[in-house]
This record gives sequence, C-alpha cells and structure tokens, in this order.
Amino acid sequence: MQAWQVHENGEPSEVMRLQDVERPTPGDGQVLLKVRAANINFPDVLMCRGHYQVRPPLPFTPGVEICGETEDGRRVIANPALPYGGLAEYAVADAAALLPAPESLDDAGAAALHIGYQTGWFGLHRRARLETGETLLVHAAAGGVGSAAVQLGKAAGATVIGVVGGADKVAAARELGCDVVVDRRSEDVVAAVKEATGGRGADVVYDPVGGEAYTQSTKVVAFEGRIVVVGFASGTIPSPGLNHALVKNYSILGLHWGLYNTKNPKLVQHCHEQLTELAARGVVKPLVSERAPLAGAAAAVQRVADGVTTGRVVVVPSLENGAAA
Repeated sequence: MQAWQVHENGEPSEVMRLQDVERPTPGDGQVLLKVRAANINFPDVLMCRGHYQVRPPLPFTPGVEICGETEDGRRVIANPALPYGGLAEYAVADAAALLPAPESLDDAGAAALHIGYQTGWFGLHRRARLETGETLLVHAAAGGVGSAAVQLGKAAGATVIGVVGGADKVAAARELGCDVVVDRRSEDVVAAVKEATGGRGADVVYDPVGGEAYTQSTKVVAFEGRIVVVGFASGTIPSPGLNHALVKNYSILGLHWGLYNTKNPKLVQHCHEQLTELAARGVVKPLVSERAPLAGAAAAVQRVADGVTTGRVVVVPSLENGAAA
C-alpha cells in the first residue's frame, strides 16, 4: 500500500515521504481499516515537528482522525493507532473505540466530525458549562477547531463572536453563523468585543491559539467568565497572571480531550451520539474546504501548518492525483 512516512522531524513538506510499504498488521484488540478519508489536524503538524505530547517512533505515518471501512463494510470514525496513522491507504485502530460514521455526512464530513467537534463539545459543555443566552468568543473561528466551536455554540443558543484573520475568513465565519465577526488584521479585537457586548465582555472564550489571543481573552472575559484553553496554534504558550484572574473573577479551564478516552470513555460515546443527532438535524456540518488526493497530503499538512486554510482539509485516497475539489 501507499503511506506517507516521517523519518526525521521537521516541517511537514520537508519530512513527509510517500512510500510503498506493507499493510500494517493489527495487534490485540485492533482492526485493519481501509482509509476512506483522513482529516488533517494541527497535532499532525506538531508530530512532524516532534513537538506534540505524543511522539510516535520514527518512521511513522501521520493522520490522527479518519473515516474508515471495516473488513465487513461498515463505515466508522476512528483515531488510528500510531505509528500507523491515517495518511495512508490502510490504518489500524482500537476496535473498542470505533464509532459509527453518521449517515448524514459523506466520508470527508464524517472524518472531520470527531476530534474538533468532540473537543468543542467537551470544552463548551463539560468544562465551561455554556448556557443559552450567554456570549461565546471563538478565536480562529474559521479554522478547523474554531468552526466546530462556532456551530456548537450556536446550537447551544449562545451569541457567538468570531475572531479571524483576513477577509476570506471573515466571510467563512459569517457563513458558519457568527453573530459578530472581528478581523484581527484590521480591527482592534479588544475594542470590537467590548463594543459588541456593551462593555460586559464574553461569558466563555474558546482559545485554540494561545499567544496574543490569550492576552486578548483576559481583557474581554466577563465577570465570572470562563476561558477554555484548547491549544497553542500560534506557537506561543501563555503564562497566565493568576492575580489577574483573581481580581476579575474569571476561570481558566484546560482541556485535553484525549484524556477522556482513558478517564471516561463513556462520555466520548455520549458526545458522539449528541454530535450524530446534531449532524442529522443539519445543525452542525463540518466545513470541508478542500478534499485532497493522497499524493497531495504533505502539501495539505503544510498549509495547515502555515495557517492559510479555512475549515477542514481532508485527504481522500480514492481521489486521483490532481482531482482535489
């Protein structure tokens, strides 16, 4: 089979190589899956660079989220068991963790429903306890993680403010349902959010960016507000001033979604049922901006690394090279 492999750490476009390799052999409790679609996530970038908390042995195949097909023909959503990731024709996954792919979504949409939406659901509902009528601020609202949070926030009855970078992402955020969109490249984020909330600020801030975005969050979070720390796509990990959290009465909430798979896997199943229902109603639908062939995977991962993508980029092995759409 064909699979992308990383033999040394570095930028994805420089270290990913498409190679002919043997199909992986499932271990105890694992199954072999034919990859129907693989959604690119920022952890794929970090793993290529050697900066992720999980460091698979070299060489490894990136791709932490797929829609796959079992040997008996079932469509499933899975997190491949590294080092046999999803940017390949076949991957392996733990049989106990397979989730049924929603019938309402195609392969690319199903592949993109899992990590970003699970993270959003746990962040907004389990950690921040978002309530109907509250204001939610989402950083990188047109990106893969942010777009999921926007849709889930709207589904929960919140007023959603999206922060994005660039005119094309402004349009995407509006289409996703943001009530207010702030272009950080041309607007003062703090002033714009305060104006939009009548000076009160946001009840919940969803931050997958870190760096300057986190600093802005502390300036616009409301009294008894909650900042959900999801990741650091900016590359800068903030050092929170706890005295500031004390004097403004806000909470800083960390979220590592992967822990729920071992600490409370029943919650992951419950969340998937909720997401499947929302997808069936059309309330949430992954924003898939590009479907790339397997041969284009390294370039696609690099675009995610460079922060130039909107929504989700999904690799579909059945597409012929040059047939991205």
